[in-house]
Amino acid sequence: MKPLTIGYTTGVFDLFHIGHLNILKRAKEHCDYLIVGVSTDELVQSYKNKTPVIPFHERIAIVDAIQYVDKVIAQEHRDKYKTWEELQYDIMFVGDDWKGTPLFDDLEAKFQTVGVNIMYFPYTGGVSSTLVKEKLLT
Repeated sequence: MKPLTIGYTTGVFDLFHIGHLNILKRAKEHCDYLIVGVSTDELVQSYKNKTPVIPFHERIAIVDAIQYVDKVIAQEHRDKYKTWEELQYDIMFVGDDWKGTPLFDDLEAKFQTVGVNIMYFPYTGGVSSTLVKEKLLT
């Protein structure tokens, strides 16, 4: 019997839009069991210096209701390797704007030693939470 492939992805998922849905759908197409980390309000504030429009408890409930998601967890830190030690996922999914950054080059090197792959997805063009916020303000 083939072992279960566990996938992992993360995000803020503020003002949930089609780009969010696309990344979750694509991720699920490449694994048997998808775990999604939703960034807490405190984490977002700490690295983006802004508070999401939609509170954490609502964002995590929205992601949990998506049919492609098997498990949702609170993302309270950005250390993906530490999270891997806890969850033992096989593949991580992330937007392609992270490819080639020092953070993900280092992470790829660490993951290679434990057999974890990183799959980069292109972003859905013309949509983002930032664009949604800008449209609401105009």
